Amino acid sequence: MKQRNAWLFPTIFTLVVIVSAIAHFVSPTLSVAQSIKELTGKDELTMVTSPDYPPYEFYLTKEGERKIIGFDIDIANRIAQELGFKLTIQESDFNGLIPALQAKQADFVMAGMTPTPERRKNVDFSIIYYDAKDTIIAPKGSNLTKPEDLKDKAVDVQLGTIQEQNAKEIAKKVPGMQIKQLNRVPDIIQEIKSGQIAAVIVEDTVATGFVEANPELEFNPIPSEQESGSAIAFPKGSRLVEPFNKVLYRMKGSGEMYALVKKWFWPFALPMASPRVTVTL
Repeated sequence: MKQRNAWLFPTIFTLVVIVSAIAHFVSPTLSVAQSIKELTGKDELTMVTSPDYPPYEFYLTKEGERKIIGFDIDIANRIAQELGFKLTIQESDFNGLIPALQAKQADFVMAGMTPTPERRKNVDFSIIYYDAKDTIIAPKGSNLTKPEDLKDKAVDVQLGTIQEQNAKEIAKKVPGMQIKQLNRVPDIIQEIKSGQIAAVIVEDTVATGFVEANPELEFNPIPSEQESGSAIAFPKGSRLVEPFNKVLYRMKGSGEMYALVKKWFWPFALPMASPRVTVTL
């Protein structure tokens, strides 16, 4: 019996350590000390997004009802459910998202936003909840597959995005590359289809949907040299960062985040087949 107990105790201890480690990964602390109402003084939070960026967020029209759906929207709704607040979603052009937080017109932003050092000067961020890569979209057969191929070429990017910043860095090394900024990705895709520009630099998950809908186009990944990944943005000093992070940790640890990635990215869901982003079913 002593021999058995001597073997059993370290085994139980080891299991406790393993379970504790798993629980810590799922969330640093599993309880939210204060409710959202106690933290913010309200039980309804406003999220602002730029709904032109499938599969993160885009408009769906179904049976006469038009609403914003997508990967970010599913995550935001899950956070609202977990933390017990009512979620209101408003829209803006991408370059207006951070100003909306600074003007206290929103409690948080989800829009596939990368937490760059420059943005961190103006807003706070959650942990990274998803990571993606930049790509070059170009007409098939154009041989524009690498940054150096963009020499003397006109290239579109979405205004205010990390891709705009990355394209500017590429342009410093590629002679004659001209950058044009537009507010909405569908407008950018129309420009490349009409031959007004040679290529587009956009995130790979977004490129997949538009190339599926426009088979005359193709895309190729760009090796990443900058910070990447998507995070939730908050006003500076927001007390929401910690409770939101706890839910994101839970979603990652439980496999729920993986399930949403599969739903929206592997492959794109049916609505992604629309090149106009606003989809009618």
